[in-house]
Amino acid sequence: MDLKGRDFLKLMDFTSEEITYMLDLAADLKEKKKKGVLTEWHKGKNVALIFEKTSTRTRCAFEVAAHDLGMGTTYLDPSGSQIGKKESIADTARVLGSMFEGIEYRGYGQGIVDELAEYAPVPVWNGLTNEFHPTQMLADLLTIREHFGKLEGIKLAYMGDARYNMGNSLMVACAKMGMHFAACTSAKYFPDPALTEECRRIAARTGASVTLTEDVKEGTKDADVIYTDVWVSMGEPEDVWAERIQDLSPYQVNASVMANAKKDAVFMHCLPAFHDLKTKIGKEMWEKFGIAEMEVTDEVFESEASVVFQEAENRMHTIKAVMAATLGVPEE
Repeated sequence: MDLKGRDFLKLMDFTSEEITYMLDLAADLKEKKKKGVLTEWHKGKNVALIFEKTSTRTRCAFEVAAHDLGMGTTYLDPSGSQIGKKESIADTARVLGSMFEGIEYRGYGQGIVDELAEYAPVPVWNGLTNEFHPTQMLADLLTIREHFGKLEGIKLAYMGDARYNMGNSLMVACAKMGMHFAACTSAKYFPDPALTEECRRIAARTGASVTLTEDVKEGTKDADVIYTDVWVSMGEPEDVWAERIQDLSPYQVNASVMANAKKDAVFMHCLPAFHDLKTKIGKEMWEKFGIAEMEVTDEVFESEASVVFQEAENRMHTIKAVMAATLGVPEE
């Protein structure tokens, strides 16, 4: 399968077969790395990493993956680029596209990364936007496949705020790969209705299903995967914490939720997670609201069911696969 020259903006742009190809490539690259086999397929090339929203996992994953492929990286933090300020997105795309072989963008609206892709003469990769998080999806799918040996027929229950990138992307990923997706949350936090209907049309072809429910027991019953994310996303104002805590506390992932899922169910989280008081925000929430755990309890996060660090590692392997596939995989 040839994906050379393609942009990686959202999973909706790819077929199930193309997604499977990238997962297979990631698994192969992961095995090679574990065995110490070099994969410097793009030695001498360089990629630009635009981060309007900072990140530990995404930055490290792109930098290590690029290095493993033999490439250099230039990191542009929120203060290190004039994109959208003194220089238009279109002009930025053309400038960087003349110097680099690929461009990663992590930031705000999906329209920004779409415009970068429109004007850049090189592949553009979405490291996260408000609407979609496709590199996280590949890591999640690879982790699920490694654990269960398959994707088709797996039930994933997502708990929390399903309106933005994680809820949207998991729903798309499940629909594409023949999985059963359940958004388990208050109705005001359900995914966009138009996207939900589009995913249901895809699900009708793949054998998947899309369920939106406010009932925790219904949503998590017989789930293979229980998934959650932070209740307040990066860039949102602090004054929404009180509302989110009130609305989403009933959808915290705890021991009773895991007990309602399948016996061998796994817990997943894209990280960072607020499961204790060892973070600045965690301490602030304790002082303001008297809660020591938020979207997931420490008991679940540290349990044998938790695969969050396997999931985090797989960010690097799948991002490497995305870059390799879109820049070109050499024939063996």
